[in-house]
Amino acid sequence: MDYVNSIYASGMKLRAKAVYMYLKGRCDREGKCFPSINTIASDLDLSTSTVKRALRELESHGYIKKVARFRENKGNTSNMYFLKIENSARD
Repeated sequence: MDYVNSIYASGMKLRAKAVYMYLKGRCDREGKCFPSINTIASDLDLSTSTVKRALRELESHGYIKKVARFRENKGNTSNMYFLKIENSARD
């Protein structure tokens, strides 16, 4: 089953599916991307709380892995997201 069918058949809420497809459209060939929660929320016309819930749902279902990133001064920056992509959909 390819990633699109897998995500639609996952039983996750629509918000999680929308955020996954958003991330998928912005990731590189390795499945990495790092948009901020505010950017995702603005682009999808969702609240930041809704985006956070969607990201937690995606992570709990194994569709993404979230890694915190930090600036040189130890301040937070956007997270790095690693997506489950077509080549690894059978993992």
